[in-house]
Amino acid sequence: MKFAHLADTHLGYRQFGLYEREKDFYEVFEKIIDRIIEEKVDFVIHSGDLFDNSRPSPMALLTFQKGLIKLKNANIPVYAIAGNHDSVLRKNSIPPQVLFKKFGLKVISPINTNYMYEDVFIAGLPFYPSSQDKNLKHKLSELSKKAANHEKSILVLHQGIDKYFNLQYELEIGDIPDNFTYYAMGHLHNYINDDFGNGKLVYPGSSEVWKTTELGDYRKNGKGFVIVDMDGTKPSVERIKIDLPREFIEKTLDYDNLGSGVDAIKQTIKSFDKKPVLNLTVNNVTSTSTAYEIINNELEDLALMIRPKFITPGEENIDLIIDKENALGPIEVLSSRLESYDDEDVTKFATELYNLLSKDKNEEAMELVDEFYREKYPIEEVEED
Repeated sequence: MKFAHLADTHLGYRQFGLYEREKDFYEVFEKIIDRIIEEKVDFVIHSGDLFDNSRPSPMALLTFQKGLIKLKNANIPVYAIAGNHDSVLRKNSIPPQVLFKKFGLKVISPINTNYMYEDVFIAGLPFYPSSQDKNLKHKLSELSKKAANHEKSILVLHQGIDKYFNLQYELEIGDIPDNFTYYAMGHLHNYINDDFGNGKLVYPGSSEVWKTTELGDYRKNGKGFVIVDMDGTKPSVERIKIDLPREFIEKTLDYDNLGSGVDAIKQTIKSFDKKPVLNLTVNNVTSTSTAYEIINNELEDLALMIRPKFITPGEENIDLIIDKENALGPIEVLSSRLESYDDEDVTKFATELYNLLSKDKNEEAMELVDEFYREKYPIEEVEED
């Protein structure tokens, strides 16, 4: 018996505000569906963030519907949970996945926590913010007791675990019950394949490059999904890489040789089917306007998006002129102003947001905002039928 495990497809995400990038996410999803059918799997598990938000666009809904119908016609059932992006924050609401139950989608929820596929016990929960960690741990304990009655079991979660997340996580590795055969994880966009208990714990990663900080893992592990074979004493996991429709180019150039560096990029771009996204760092810049002009004149028509970063001589040492003992920096000022709210979470959120925005880390800032509101306005558990 084998199944496909994917997560974090983020259908409907319009990266950089560009419809071209939204279409890239759809294209990759369609490739994954076709490959899953080729692999002749018995079933599919999607571990959350199927959609990029809880109110997907008609095109995002249609793309998933087409894929689901393809799988249904191939007699491949799909089990899915809601992630932090496609969970609904409003009271008495349900995730968009429920729309597709009539098409055969089997939604794993706090109300319907488990299913059986032949002799395999499939259980899980949607995303729970850290503010609900006690509730989450209690439910995990209940699922663990049920799994104990089955030889083979799968736990489906969309959570951050401290072992794999540097900062924001909802669970410590010791909170995870260790008696499942396979842990079908979502939320982390990088690929993780780890031993846990007597089984395997896997984050398949996102299907596309959702933010540029994923590029390092993408270069190493690619993007895609996994095929899991449950026939042995321990699951066998095969990584399936999917070619992305668009390339991301990261280059560090020197201002004095900017012209030749740009020419080399132009030669590379000629081999691409679609315009790439360029992340360029230019060191030793003495004229920002000149650097902008050279890059835009030569590359604007060849790239979908150009994201330049200019480093001037000595910029890396600029913080050394600040008298940290006598001067009050922006973070300290902000924290002081927020003390009157007497809310540590708000203060932490505001200072982290300022820190990200001041470094032009807009994607990370948006993720932080989404995470904050999901924790402040947690999901209500309601009946789905």
